[in-house]
Amino acid sequence: MSNINILEVLEESKSEIEPKLEEYIPRAFSDANIEAICGKARFAYDIETATKALSEPIWEFLDRGGKRWRPALLLLVAEALGAQKDDVIDFVAICELVHNGTLVIDDIEDQSELRRGKPCLHLVYDLDVSINAGNALYFLPLLALKQRKDDYSPAAIIKAYELYSQEMINLHFGQGFDIWWHSGNKEPNIDEYLQMCAYKTGTLARLSCKLSALLAGASDSQIEAIGRFAESVGVGFQIQDDILNLDSEEFAEGKGFGEDIHEGKRTLIVIHCLESAAPEHAARLREILSLHTNDQALIREAVEIIHKTESIEFARQRAREIVSEAWDEMESELPESEAKNKLKAFADFLIERNV
Repeated sequence: MSNINILEVLEESKSEIEPKLEEYIPRAFSDANIEAICGKARFAYDIETATKALSEPIWEFLDRGGKRWRPALLLLVAEALGAQKDDVIDFVAICELVHNGTLVIDDIEDQSELRRGKPCLHLVYDLDVSINAGNALYFLPLLALKQRKDDYSPAAIIKAYELYSQEMINLHFGQGFDIWWHSGNKEPNIDEYLQMCAYKTGTLARLSCKLSALLAGASDSQIEAIGRFAESVGVGFQIQDDILNLDSEEFAEGKGFGEDIHEGKRTLIVIHCLESAAPEHAARLREILSLHTNDQALIREAVEIIHKTESIEFARQRAREIVSEAWDEMESELPESEAKNKLKAFADFLIERNV
């Protein structure tokens, strides 16, 4: 592990990221900023309702915090390629705001109760307001490409839009797989699960870094290697999240210890356990998963079954392998620099963290 303190790097980058989020989603709408976003009204805007229905729920969610690691990764990639932060800083809004939109919608789809230690947005606001706010987060950050289009070649802007649309398609396929599986319709194998992660969690990391590399003037081989590395970091991050949800009650307080069991999720840990456990234990785990229970005794019983097969350690090791292989592929594409060292430390942190 590197002696670079990634938590400090994340905190430093937040001071650059937060103002950009407010730039693209104002905390309160005015005639000027709503016209800048939507264009001049043909009739009349209801400014107060725009604020109540969009800005307030969105900022209630954003103000809960989050690691902001995807936009931090975007900035590090640009730095590692020798670009200036001003070349890419506006695009932190794309990866971070879209990510938060997916969380709002995901919580609705999973009927979750907690997010970042507070009631999920759909439990604070009406369901319709929350769905609309979550979906708006998929589109509002595209204003960054619209407003900065004259700073890049037309070909680069077209490619950026193509990247965005393709990754959003991939993201929804990943979410579709996850929803279908945890509803008990099918048990995926390990490779199918990893592909789901590559789309559901890896896709926004990949978008962040490929967009950064594209607009920083990277070569095609650099863009692809950086994208594969970022995807792997996203997959590793998801696996570590799954581990912490079952192995760290302190970490899980923000969402709920064992919520993946409650949701019936077929995580890498669960898949390995079902493939490795004694038949009676595998059958019992399937039974508990099918209940979608909030009963802590049953959740702990499921976790005990998982521990018997050392499935958590299997998942931890697989995450390390995936990230290490992607780093080896990308390392030669980047010149030696402090930013490159930070990227490696960043990847190590995301798959070894306990926060």
